[in-house]
Amino acid sequence: MRVALLADVHANAEALTACLTHAGRQRAGRHVFLGDLVGYGPDPAAVLDTVMRHVASGGVAVAGNHDAAVTSDATLAGRMGPEIQRSVEWTRRQLAPAQLDFLRGLPLALEESDRLYVHANAWDPAGWEYVLGPLDAGRSLRATRCRRVFCGHAHDPALYHMTPRGRVEPFLPVPGVGVPLGPRRRWLAIPGSCGQPRDGNPAASYALLDVEKNLMTWFRVPYDHELTARKIRAAGLPETFADRLVAGA
Repeated sequence: MRVALLADVHANAEALTACLTHAGRQRAGRHVFLGDLVGYGPDPAAVLDTVMRHVASGGVAVAGNHDAAVTSDATLAGRMGPEIQRSVEWTRRQLAPAQLDFLRGLPLALEESDRLYVHANAWDPAGWEYVLGPLDAGRSLRATRCRRVFCGHAHDPALYHMTPRGRVEPFLPVPGVGVPLGPRRRWLAIPGSCGQPRDGNPAASYALLDVEKNLMTWFRVPYDHELTARKIRAAGLPETFADRLVAGA
């Protein structure tokens, strides 16, 4: 089975459609959404409709901090900057009760076989701290019995492995090149952001896990980010959100 891993869609329908289409060509049989389905982008309702269909047919989704802020976490929303708070309030107004209920019901983390799916980290999923380097990756891996952790939140594609002696080292994935997730090591993988890349490349990012071969491949998928940026401006959302998509930063 091939599993498509998508994180940080951020209400970007064009990017999500492009990644799902690409994943279909790669024969993905299942989809895992690693949180932050909404926030920043102009199409929260369309994105949620798509994700809800995939979850109903056997996919998996976990909650991100933007999802939590939109639904019920007023304290979390209050800690966000004023532009993000604007986005949270605007997003809430765009969603139907069933869509809000779906977001509200998402788990913070989900274990499946030897895999853990979580938005931010394994040591404190509700604290929303980032995995930004080997120390964070090691902390996350030591907090779970699972041998492979898949998370988002950081937006940039990344891979870390822990040796049998507990040393954690980073590995920079190359798009289109499969990486064997060997059984003697433990792994933490970040597929990058589908809807708001921040590594200087505006193309959407996602990853594909071949469960039988223990092989993970990252992909960059171009999409019409200029269209999404225009939709952000037309919705009256902060200009910086549109600029970020164009620059991939």
